[in-house]
Amino acid sequence: MSRIDDKYRSSKEYLLVYSELINAARYRGTVTYQEMAQVLGLPLSGSHMANQIGKVLGAISEDEHALGRPMLSAMAVRVTGIPGDGFYTMARDLGRLTSDDKTEQRRFWEEQSQAVYETWARPLHEPSAGERTRE
Repeated sequence: MSRIDDKYRSSKEYLLVYSELINAARYRGTVTYQEMAQVLGLPLSGSHMANQIGKVLGAISEDEHALGRPMLSAMAVRVTGIPGDGFYTMARDLGRLTSDDKTEQRRFWEEQSQAVYETWARPLHEPSAGERTRE
């Protein structure tokens, strides 16, 4: 059962954040909440920004979970380089995390990040036989 309002699914905001997260994953990076706020035209801080981004990330997390993929929202981080508490709350809600222990949470996030990187990795270009003969 979804805990996120469906109005965020397939919205322009959802797709913009989804795109930012995939790009971050493909390049083995992260995207800050402030960068997502900028893409969405939201204030760069405050409860309104946090609320809106949290709802979009929640919908993305639920959808990725339903598709059997790791939590793409692991790419979303604070300026300190780690995710906010909402990431761990969503992981517990999805049954992916059972601990409140900070060390276990960090380990879970690192594992999810690695799984996301592997899922969305950019394919390496293998030269075709014709390309190899032209060298």
